[in-house]
Amino acid sequence: MATYNGHKNWNHWNVSLWLNNDERQYREMIHFISYAPNKDKAAEMMLVWCKEYLGGVTRDGAPYSKSSIRAAMVGL
Repeated sequence: MATYNGHKNWNHWNVSLWLNNDERQYREMIHFISYAPNKDKAAEMMLVWCKEYLGGVTRDGAPYSKSSIRAAMVGL
């Protein structure tokens, strides 16, 4: 299976890039991880936040999704 910079695809890579490198987004993600009972629920909460405050897409046009956000949370 082909990957994109170690991620499933360009979308997962781009979402991970923004969530892990933009301070505001990273802090929100960490907040949801610490608040939620598990990372799947944290990803759902983060998706709602991304849609409400970021318009649902990264600045590069990649749509936030539960799976791309959950993939960005690996190792946190």
